[in-house]
Amino acid sequence: MSNATSEVTRPLDTITQGKPPVRRRRRSKHRPAWEEPATPVGLALKGIALTIVAGVVLVPLYSIVLTSISSKRTISEAGGMVFVPGEITFDAYVQLINGGVVGRAALVSIGITVVGTIISTVVSAMAAYGLSRPGTVWHRPILFLFLITMFFGAGLIPTYLWVSQLGLIDSYWALILPGAVSAFNVLIMRNFFMGIDNGIIEAARIDGASDWRILWQIVMPISRAVTAVIALFYGVGYWNAFFNAVLYIRDTEKWPLQMVLRSYVLQGQPIPGSAGTSVDVATGDIATLAVKMAVMVLALVPVLLVYPFVQRNFAKGVIFGAIKG
Repeated sequence: MSNATSEVTRPLDTITQGKPPVRRRRRSKHRPAWEEPATPVGLALKGIALTIVAGVVLVPLYSIVLTSISSKRTISEAGGMVFVPGEITFDAYVQLINGGVVGRAALVSIGITVVGTIISTVVSAMAAYGLSRPGTVWHRPILFLFLITMFFGAGLIPTYLWVSQLGLIDSYWALILPGAVSAFNVLIMRNFFMGIDNGIIEAARIDGASDWRILWQIVMPISRAVTAVIALFYGVGYWNAFFNAVLYIRDTEKWPLQMVLRSYVLQGQPIPGSAGTSVDVATGDIATLAVKMAVMVLALVPVLLVYPFVQRNFAKGVIFGAIKG
């Protein structure tokens, strides 16, 4: 007992004397640059770069919003876009709301975005789940067809003829159905579904659950991140789309907001109103430029409001779905 106690209380150098030295693992000198700890200079450069990027994004947005709420006198003194606040007025927004055209176009865009996003997300989820199950009938040929559509398209003329033959010209469905499903979004969801533990699905199948019940009650609740991101992709796409309206919509009362924005702001054409009048009556205290910037603000606000709530799902939804499988 005394020998053991004395062995423990002996100095460390006497205990390790005569034993081979323990070699410490050295860090590799050929580590990637992104694994190196950040230096003060690197952190400063990153801060400067992020500040420049934020300025490039925020300064134009600030000027657009400020110009939309500026009076004609302030805009005239600034010579165009306003960067220094002056006389503030919301007459441009009142003009747009009272005109009716922009309000109706906003309702059209909201309806198309909501309905189109729901249809596209549901169809993409069903297709992704079917393609994620190895035993699905014609699994590989269908997956190959999805991949082909990412690189080759039918073209503008065949698509227009197809929409025309279906009787969708001058119909709201022409703004939804031609681009209802994106092969890229389906593949993102498919890869995410393939990362789900197969034991959960097999346990549900043993309990008697059908594929429909497994998809909607088991797979979808644990796939909220990728579903939110894909829904955002579809929603932003529907909200910003105007080319389908140029091709298929002839009635100006069915124009979405982006079509109004394109015709009025970019091309400088007056927005047709009711009874042969036009919204481009920005005379007196309301500047035409303020009305144009107000239309742009109305087109930007919905995306800016929705994006922060979905941003936290990007890392888990898109990145995980892109690398799995």
